[in-house]
Amino acid sequence: MIEGLAAIYIFLLAGFTGYEIIARVPVILHTPLMSGSNFVHGIVLVGAMYALGIAETPTEQVIGFLAVLLAAGNAVGGYVVTERMLEMFKSSGKPGKAGTTET
Repeated sequence: MIEGLAAIYIFLLAGFTGYEIIARVPVILHTPLMSGSNFVHGIVLVGAMYALGIAETPTEQVIGFLAVLLAAGNAVGGYVVTERMLEMFKSSGKPGKAGTTET
């Protein structure tokens, strides 16, 4: 019982801390922050796969499968968002503009 309460406390503390940190990030740093966080999402996916691999009961297996599914979606979504953000910084490729190259 106490272990469960400690886990809930840590989860709530981590959520609050994460929200407060992200809320204070300047707009200009969001793209590099997203790229760096994609690495962390990959580590979360590996941890979820490990947890699924050692799961013994059907309940643990279901929770592990959901963890893998959500972690994979989070990692893929992070890369998609980063790619879309980086597309905004590419030049239009119109001739006559400075800094563009012919393709």
